[in-house]
Amino acid sequence: MKKTEKWGILSLSSIPLVMTLGNSMLIPVLPVMEKELDISPFQSSLIITSYSIVAIVLIPIAGFLSDKIGRKKVIIPSLILAGIGGLISAFAAWKLSHPYILILIGRLFQGIGAAGAAPIVLPLVGDMCKSEKDVNTGLGLIETSNTLGKVLSPILGALLASFLWYLPFVSIPIFCLISVILIQFIVKTPKDNEVDTSSFSLFLKKIKRILVTEGRWLISIFIIGGICMYILFGMLFYLSSILEDSYGIDGVKKGLILAIPLGVLCLASYITGKKLGENKNTMKWIIFLGIISTTVSVLGITYTKNIYILITALIISGIGIGISLPSLDALITNGIEKDQRGTITSIYSSARFIGVALGPPTFVILLEISHKALFITVTCISAFATILALFFIKPPKKIKTDSLFQKLKWEK
Repeated sequence: MKKTEKWGILSLSSIPLVMTLGNSMLIPVLPVMEKELDISPFQSSLIITSYSIVAIVLIPIAGFLSDKIGRKKVIIPSLILAGIGGLISAFAAWKLSHPYILILIGRLFQGIGAAGAAPIVLPLVGDMCKSEKDVNTGLGLIETSNTLGKVLSPILGALLASFLWYLPFVSIPIFCLISVILIQFIVKTPKDNEVDTSSFSLFLKKIKRILVTEGRWLISIFIIGGICMYILFGMLFYLSSILEDSYGIDGVKKGLILAIPLGVLCLASYITGKKLGENKNTMKWIIFLGIISTTVSVLGITYTKNIYILITALIISGIGIGISLPSLDALITNGIEKDQRGTITSIYSSARFIGVALGPPTFVILLEISHKALFITVTCISAFATILALFFIKPPKKIKTDSLFQKLKWEK
């Protein structure tokens, strides 16, 4: 990998880092927000979900635009919008006596910004790198940055909230500004990187045709990615709540405990991305092993509430998810030609955001039934992902969308 490519990818890594901080940083602060805003656990979970729910809808549109007008032209305005969202939430928390609704509106703006920034990173790495090995290494760095953000988030969020509970909102525009500067001045998109000049109707036909011909493995990857995020964010929300409610552990100490499984996840992602290589069959088996270990670890806490067993299970599932994510990224990025890479990877990112959005609120609802009902449900969901990984991930060497474009153009 060339030096310019390496610096460009490191700069791109700031985007998932910033977006992860902007969301995960609030998880350890949610119990504090419940007290400060006088809201229920379900309402506090919506502070996470509102960010993700709007991104789910807009991410595919952002992917289309990135293929149409260029990656950086979508990323930079999106980062600015995410920063504005942080300012809205911070202002509401600082000045208003009843700020909850405006905080949610600010989070919606952040979600719109996240939709246009984070998902475009994967196809841009594919554009910048020449070989599949470099692409996989770059994707490993991106996923590591994403998980590093998750490691730092609980510690940083708890630390900032120890001064003022709404300081995590204030930090978001600062992080976004840093990322904008890095992307603008360091990331160089390839000069020969052509944009897609086809109409929106032709674009929809191409996507439909890809999903019809390759939907078996693509949709499986979408679902597995979403399930990984569902388990991760749901478990973190659950652990954050019981640490404070059942054990009286809060602040930076709670942030450090939450960072343990996330740190393991980060390390697993980094090592996997570094060693992944180009063999797609190997990627499939890495995903299978990662998801099955996650399933077993979740099953292990179904019949116990012991905090040490819970943290151990989170560490094991962190390893499983950590080795799965770079492999999922590599399969979907290397399996798609450049002209549709932005859109397909954006649909994948949208699926991951669905998992983020559903995790906290559904964990709250299921926990109201019982501890056992919660973890039996999560075990079944994880087992479903294992079945998909084993039987449905059979990607081709590459989808030839150029010839597909010509065929559809003739049909039109």
